[in-house]
Amino acid sequence: MGTLDAEIYDSIARSPSPLLDVTMPILTRAADHSKLWMAIAAGLAVSGRPSLQRGAARGLVSLAVTSLVTNQGAKRIRNRSRPSHGLIPLSRRGRRRPTSNSLPSGHSASAAAFAVGVAVENPPAGLLLSALAGLVGLSRVATGAHYPGDVVAGLGIGAVIATIGARVVPPITEPSLSLAAPSVVDVGPNPDGTGLVVVVNPGSADGRGRRVVDAIRTGLPAAEIIELDDTDDMATVFADVAARAEILGVAGGDGTVACAAAPALAADIPVAVFPAGTFNHFARDIGCGTVDTTIDAIRSGSASRVDAMWL
Repeated sequence: MGTLDAEIYDSIARSPSPLLDVTMPILTRAADHSKLWMAIAAGLAVSGRPSLQRGAARGLVSLAVTSLVTNQGAKRIRNRSRPSHGLIPLSRRGRRRPTSNSLPSGHSASAAAFAVGVAVENPPAGLLLSALAGLVGLSRVATGAHYPGDVVAGLGIGAVIATIGARVVPPITEPSLSLAAPSVVDVGPNPDGTGLVVVVNPGSADGRGRRVVDAIRTGLPAAEIIELDDTDDMATVFADVAARAEILGVAGGDGTVACAAAPALAADIPVAVFPAGTFNHFARDIGCGTVDTTIDAIRSGSASRVDAMWL
């Protein structure tokens, strides 16, 4: 692998390309100390588009964590000398010769972390930035700072850290379709959640269902909360709750909401949907895209009418 890595490096170094000579030094200097990514983040922050603004913040946080992991951790695992830049044309060489360990490429890791971080919130922008991140990685090889393997390792580290970040702090999913406004009716205010019984599916969206419990207890202190476990029959639980509740609450994904619909219809009581699933299509369709929105709707007595079909 090391021999192949060196051969690829030599091939790039020997490539007579005026385009590389002109563009690569400029690009690699722009990426020094992450100046390029911070400038792009500033542009995204003032774009006025929430997904781009969130992407900028996520990208910078991913970049910061990646820089720490790469420079203080990954670069200490295996020593590797920098490649010889004797074959690199003078016009293409970097102005300064890095002295740190060559494996992995810190520039590449930061580039991938920022690009993937933005892509989590705004995929089209992330796709463009991923291409730019790849060019930054190429510039590190073209200017003689790294072997190709160093760049690949750096890109992988940055992408993995940004992906883990998306699991720890899930992105806000915005509906891509233009939806008609729900039909809203007044059912009377309920400031503390009296008569509300919420059935929580803790396993929804890899455990996201548990996160809404504290919000419900804080916002609706009079509500009763029932957490399902692996031994519960969901249909039976919903039927029992619908027989005694004034409002049947459900915290889970679309599948859990579907299980609550029939018992609520049979008992002629409203369903309070607390989005805690992966996509939450139904909750978004009725205007309850967040747990706080559902809590506010219960407090104010606002409900949405939807069509239902018995099968």
